[in-house]
Amino acid sequence: MRRGTSDRLALGGYIASIAVICVVYGTVSSWWGWFPAPQLGLAHRTMLELKANWRNDLALEPTRHLVAPDDSGAAPDPDRGFALLAPERVAPGYVLVAGLSDDQETSVHVVRLFDAAGDELHRWPIRYGLLDTERKPQNVMLHGMEVFPDGSLVVTFDSGSAVARIDACGEPMWSRSGKYHHSMTNDGQGRLLTWRDEVVVWLDPETGEEVHTLDLKTIINAQDGLQQGYFDIRTRTPEIAGRDLAYLEDPFHPNDAEALTPAMADAFPMFKAGDVLISLRELNLIAVVDPEDGTMKWWRHGPWMKQHDPDFQPDGTITVFDNGTGTGGSKIRRIDPADDSLSVDYAGSTNAPFYTWRRGKHQILPNGNLLLTEAEHGRVFEAAPDGEIVWDRHMAWDAELNLIVTEARHVDPDFFDGGPPTCVTEISSDAPDAAPSL
Repeated sequence: MRRGTSDRLALGGYIASIAVICVVYGTVSSWWGWFPAPQLGLAHRTMLELKANWRNDLALEPTRHLVAPDDSGAAPDPDRGFALLAPERVAPGYVLVAGLSDDQETSVHVVRLFDAAGDELHRWPIRYGLLDTERKPQNVMLHGMEVFPDGSLVVTFDSGSAVARIDACGEPMWSRSGKYHHSMTNDGQGRLLTWRDEVVVWLDPETGEEVHTLDLKTIINAQDGLQQGYFDIRTRTPEIAGRDLAYLEDPFHPNDAEALTPAMADAFPMFKAGDVLISLRELNLIAVVDPEDGTMKWWRHGPWMKQHDPDFQPDGTITVFDNGTGTGGSKIRRIDPADDSLSVDYAGSTNAPFYTWRRGKHQILPNGNLLLTEAEHGRVFEAAPDGEIVWDRHMAWDAELNLIVTEARHVDPDFFDGGPPTCVTEISSDAPDAAPSL
């Protein structure tokens, strides 16, 4: 064999061997998450994200916050909006709706106030640029909300870095930096509860100061580690004996923290006022924990799937917004922690579907009705105990898409000092703190 031919065969064999090694390594690295598989996966996901939402990121259209009105695939009703279906059954009072603004020149986010007839009485512009200069307002999501009788609000943001109290005109009264997210609740003892990263925090509503904290790690490791097994579900088994378990990406996703108020404590003899009901979405877990040492007094995995917004109820039960992720139908479930008995308060129907695969809020109203936030369809509605929908509101953006809604909140007719809040201050879209015009 000539030397040239031999050299070419050797070179071809060398190249082939390198190719085989690359293929084998690529396969193994994807299995085990070795370099560069995670980096390539992240780059691919980032490209897809930018391709889908470049208009949002350039403040041209809020594509990250727009959703289809339903899952049917049929053309949506272009005239959808508010429908008052059974006015005699509407719970008296006002409803606040938090989400994306239809007036993007004033603010990307907004909280709107409606009366029992469905008329808008007031709106709070949530100008995130006043609270955090590092993140674009169109890339965060208004989520947690608590309202006060003076017309002020405390708000938190997903993917943001601020919690703030604003007055009736949207002007900050105080703000605090940090990754505060998801729900905001009142503990009935003059403090607010929310999450900061994986820490439950109690805030002074007058100043925003953190007055108490409970780290999720404290809950996991409470009772000398006895509770750890309830949380080690989303983990990767160690390949080497003795190596610690590795948690998968976003293993817990805490999305709610609510204190048992003194007014409800007698209905829950197994708990005490101040105990905290937490929700960890990725574990399908809700639990009641001691606010000091994290001891779990009661817990349950499922039957809810990727749940949201568990609430203590005055009758001694706990209601849960069961997103039913992947099932095509959401439910409001009720569980009695005394005996773990289960029931369903609301599930929708073929003629009146109810489904949001993530987010979602619920509130049991004084007359027994349910106020439901179908977040991923941009819809809020009130349903009577027998399932009849008494009013329905789609937060329409255009003829085809709705604005995401993160929460609806009912308050009594006499909740506000001096009646519904008003604001005479004009909000200018040219102000430096205003959100970019879309």
